[in-house]
Amino acid sequence: MQAKGSRGAPSLRALPFLFIVAALLGLLPLLHSHGLQPNPMLASEPPHHYPAVISGSEPGDFTAAPLDVSQEIRPLTNHTSTGHAKYRKAFPVLGIDYTHVRIPFEISLWILLACLMKLGFHVIPSVSSIVPESCLLIVVGLLVGGLIKGVGESPPILKSDIFFLFLLPPIILDAGYFLPLRQFTENLGTILIFAVVGTLWNAFFLGGLMYAVCQISGTGLGHIGLLANLLFGSIISAVDPVAVLAVFEEIHINELLHILVFGESLLNDAVTVVLYHLFEEYANFEQVTVLDIILGFLSFFVVSLGGIFVGVIYGVIAAFTSRFTSHIRVIEPLFVFLYSYMAYLSAELFHLSGIMALIASGVVMRPYVEANISHKSHTTIKYFLKMWSSVSETLIFIFLGVSTVAGNHYWNWTFIISTLIFCLIARVLGVLGLTWFINKFRIVKLTPKDQFIIAYGGLRGAIAFSLGYLLDYKHFDMRDMFLTAIITVIFFTVFVQGMTIRPLVDLLAVKKKQETKRSINEEIHTQFLDHLLTGIEDICGHYGHHHWKDKLNRFNKKYMKKCLIAGERSKEPQLIAFYHKMEMKQAIELVESGGLGKIPSAISTVSMQNINPKALPVKRILPALSKDKEEEIRKILRNNLQKTRQRLRSYNRHTLVADPYEEAWNQMLLRRQKARQLEQKINNYLTVPAHKLDSPTMSRARIGSDPLAYEPKSDSGNLPIITIDPASPQSPESVDLVNEELKGLSRLPPSPEEDEEGLVMHVKESSSPGTDDVFTPGAGDSPSNQRMMRCLSDPGPQPEPEEGEPFIRKGQ
Repeated sequence: MQAKGSRGAPSLRALPFLFIVAALLGLLPLLHSHGLQPNPMLASEPPHHYPAVISGSEPGDFTAAPLDVSQEIRPLTNHTSTGHAKYRKAFPVLGIDYTHVRIPFEISLWILLACLMKLGFHVIPSVSSIVPESCLLIVVGLLVGGLIKGVGESPPILKSDIFFLFLLPPIILDAGYFLPLRQFTENLGTILIFAVVGTLWNAFFLGGLMYAVCQISGTGLGHIGLLANLLFGSIISAVDPVAVLAVFEEIHINELLHILVFGESLLNDAVTVVLYHLFEEYANFEQVTVLDIILGFLSFFVVSLGGIFVGVIYGVIAAFTSRFTSHIRVIEPLFVFLYSYMAYLSAELFHLSGIMALIASGVVMRPYVEANISHKSHTTIKYFLKMWSSVSETLIFIFLGVSTVAGNHYWNWTFIISTLIFCLIARVLGVLGLTWFINKFRIVKLTPKDQFIIAYGGLRGAIAFSLGYLLDYKHFDMRDMFLTAIITVIFFTVFVQGMTIRPLVDLLAVKKKQETKRSINEEIHTQFLDHLLTGIEDICGHYGHHHWKDKLNRFNKKYMKKCLIAGERSKEPQLIAFYHKMEMKQAIELVESGGLGKIPSAISTVSMQNINPKALPVKRILPALSKDKEEEIRKILRNNLQKTRQRLRSYNRHTLVADPYEEAWNQMLLRRQKARQLEQKINNYLTVPAHKLDSPTMSRARIGSDPLAYEPKSDSGNLPIITIDPASPQSPESVDLVNEELKGLSRLPPSPEEDEEGLVMHVKESSSPGTDDVFTPGAGDSPSNQRMMRCLSDPGPQPEPEEGEPFIRKGQ
């Protein structure tokens, strides 16, 4: 068995090479068919139209036949007429008409070759883990181009129109539709600085230095002027989104660095388009005036903001259209693709930024479209976009290799080496300078490791090649040299930087992307912190990122959702809607994984029915009550239960209404607080000793410890007497105040000396055991009645006298 296994392993390893051989053999019809004419969609030749061949004498008798086969009509045998025999050629059972299907057949072969190459690279993990996929695809393109050229024919060249109109939009739409919006908006300022200021710096720095190199005598480049060098700098300075996606998705860099570099590559399209058309037009002018410079500066805002406006318009239309597709679910994904592509074409129609339009349309339409369409349509959109963008990316890199072999090149060592060196220097200096400025305003600073990855990840790709291919020979006779320098920079960045960035990331221990997805607990706390930071900004009076984000959310909830989302989901609270989304997403992942035994225990008891009030669980059996009894219970609850604050369905600081019972609630709290303070003062008065020696509390404590040893004052006959029950001297309840005036005894007005003395205490004189001065029990009173009378005779705690007053007022 081991021997068989060892023999089977080489066969599996050879499987990718068999794929490559089969793909190359599939291109043989291209080499021998019709003199190997280049594909009109890929080359610069116009497409050919092939008319149908008419055979037969009557109208409507059409037969498809090869062009080189002559149709010969022979007489048929006619026994009814003259008897003369007519003969014709036999009916063609099998024919070959390659020219009729040549264009779609060649396109299908190229796509099949790209898919087989992609499959073969991922079957061999040892190769794909070292060399990026983009490098391998370029190598395949070089091999295919060399094979076609070795046969003696010219390989097809990728036209710029085909690249910009058919291959680039799927990649940008996939990136814009699934753009991580939170990370993008939080770092939007940094991305804009890198995309706008950084690209301008690279273009003018590189163009100025290359113009200086061209002025050196002996280089043979003196005929290249300043505008041509600036145009070349604007082409080569922009970071390519296709190359960045291809490399950064393989190394799994963290979200911050990925969104900074990728966001820069997306947003610098407006700067690149403006600079390209600007210098191309300036090259045709005899003299550039100040007005031309001002108009060129204004065109940047028109191109960028105009592209965003076009994308937003088409995104809103797509979202509104998806509101009415509940009965025709099949065509839902088609609206997303068509409206996005129409946004791109409309922007290109007016020379606006098509990439900005695609990103804006994808970002705007996604939340509303996903709320309207079915989950099957959402899955279709996701996987079709991924497939479409992957195929386009593969074809782009393959045709980069093929076009390298097929194009005309002019090699100048001075110009090409200077371009490569100055590109690296401009990128490093731009990142370091802009990061020093950006870190002054960022809370999370960009570390030196982050700056190195940002500078090292500035890859160039097919956009620069296609822009260079668009140059006209009439105005730019150095076009071949520009293309050669552009291809050299592309190959260096993709091969050298793309192959070494992964080991450098591991060597520098740069934080990788977290593969685990965020839980619902993290999402809820994130939203809570957003509300908290918004409130803090409002209190401080600082209108920052969270303030404007909250304004946008309020506008979205108040107007946009009601117009663009169908049904009750537009009024659904955000937390419940997010819970629905998380539950459905987890269910889809569970079904795709293929096992129900992997359900986590944390959600085993959670049901969608617990949140949706329309679908209640099984009804509980309640005891039957009459209407009178139920009304009585309601009345009791209404009269005795405290009316609490109204419950809101979802928290929103802008929708908190005034509580009608707020004032009553506050008054009740104040009364409770005053009663609690009064009770605490009374307790302190009865238990805590006072500072004065002759205070009632000290006297009570002294009498309670030894009541018989206390001798009252001799001149205190007319004062109130505190009687103490010796049976329980420590009990505060045993102290009674006996007011002589209430008993009908006359007394003189108190003297000033007595006022100063305050309260005089006398020992209770009990004539006989069991008697009491307060009440006298009757002969027939039972012990329980006596205890009740003693309790009723207790006057309870008295209010605390104010400061400076005696315990017993003068008028009593």
